[in-house]
Amino acid sequence: MGQLKAISSPSLNLTILSCNRDISSPKNSTLRFRPLEAKRSELHGDALLGSKFNVTRVPSNKVIQAVLSNDREVEISKATYGKGLRGQLNKVVLAYSGGLDTSVIVPWLRENYGCEVVCFTADVGQGVMELEGLEAKAKASGACQLVVKDLQEEFVRDYIFPCLRAGAIYERKYLLGTSMARPVIAKAMVDVAREVGADAVAHGCTGKGNDQVRFELTFFALNPELQVVAPWREWDITGREDAIEYAKKHNVPVPVTKKSIYSRDRNLWHLSHEGDILEDPAMEPKKDMYMMSVDPEDAPDKPEYVDIGIVSGIPVSVNGKYLSPASLLSQLNEIGGKHGIGRIDMVENRLVGMKSRGVYETPGGTILFAAARELESLTLDRETMQVKDSIALKYAELVYAGRWFDPLRESMDAFMEKITEKTTGSVTLKLYKGSVSVTSRTSPYSLYRQDISSFESGKIYDQADAAGFIRLYGLPMKVRAMLDNGI
Repeated sequence: MGQLKAISSPSLNLTILSCNRDISSPKNSTLRFRPLEAKRSELHGDALLGSKFNVTRVPSNKVIQAVLSNDREVEISKATYGKGLRGQLNKVVLAYSGGLDTSVIVPWLRENYGCEVVCFTADVGQGVMELEGLEAKAKASGACQLVVKDLQEEFVRDYIFPCLRAGAIYERKYLLGTSMARPVIAKAMVDVAREVGADAVAHGCTGKGNDQVRFELTFFALNPELQVVAPWREWDITGREDAIEYAKKHNVPVPVTKKSIYSRDRNLWHLSHEGDILEDPAMEPKKDMYMMSVDPEDAPDKPEYVDIGIVSGIPVSVNGKYLSPASLLSQLNEIGGKHGIGRIDMVENRLVGMKSRGVYETPGGTILFAAARELESLTLDRETMQVKDSIALKYAELVYAGRWFDPLRESMDAFMEKITEKTTGSVTLKLYKGSVSVTSRTSPYSLYRQDISSFESGKIYDQADAAGFIRLYGLPMKVRAMLDNGI
């Protein structure tokens, strides 16, 4: 049996399961888990580290505190001792979901690169059902470890809210749900690769999509020494049936979950739908496709008012209650979804050149964008707002293209942070059958002054001054007209 070494820390508690097995007969051996003395960490952002020998929970901002020290090779097939069919890697961290594709990738990596495979799953708010049973699935596929990290707060705080503050929207509609999630996942993979001593990372993205770019640009930016393996660009598997056959050949249990007719990606910010009838832009989405929001026609007949508190361009409260970033977004998703808020149907230009049609549900995000934009109407002057809006277009393009860690986006973010320093206040929104309308906005830094804007005469603004302003402002137009008329 492998021995487990634990590094003690006063601020860290580990939940550890130790596995006893008869290694003399690997094929017929049984697993018996017994709990060791430990407590679950109280720190936010715990991560679950599992292997064929142990399961541990560690904070996401800490290095792994427990590792297997001996007899690890017992659980690794003979293929890992020699060179694989396509070369030799030591250990690969795989972005893992537990579905058919990633389950098949595990033995494929072992066979083709003779390596150990560490499966990594990021919790970005996709739902508890997507995380259940992952340790058993990864183990059955041949992985030596499973690491699960809760990235929800980091995702909202460090990725979603900066995009919200920037006003980043891709091609007039898309609120960048998947685009923002990929760099936070890829960054965590780089961290895990360092913690477990991996020399490569792998993902299950196809060669037609945007996500392969988003993952790999993050890998390049954060650790250019890591090798990147993208099986979909290398293997001969061309579809679901091929994947099932490969799984059977390698004794990998095929996931029994019912395959959706749609390709979906869900996180705390949004839910995307692609495929099936959506591939025809002329077809209306089916009513039962949506999962985060009710049909606006079926939404309550009574409107609901929600107050959003914002400090320096960042949301901090809902209806006067201060919440963590992830909790705030979760609450607004529930409120917005109930009223059919945030449904977008669009044809977009993918980074790889083709057009694609997708339907997105972003209830909480739609509410927050409406609130942030409205508050800026009070706190930003005309010139600043125009420059901000123009930069927001490029900001969104960079995020969509996977250039989150590009110095240009980081510089733009510094600009956005600076000009929204005084975008503080509250906005009240009215939600009703899919619509969001503003009913109130206030800010201690408002540039709106009733004594100036009033139609009544005042000391600050003398209406007689407008005559001289108009003559000067319109002088170029007047001179051109004089030229055209020979004056």
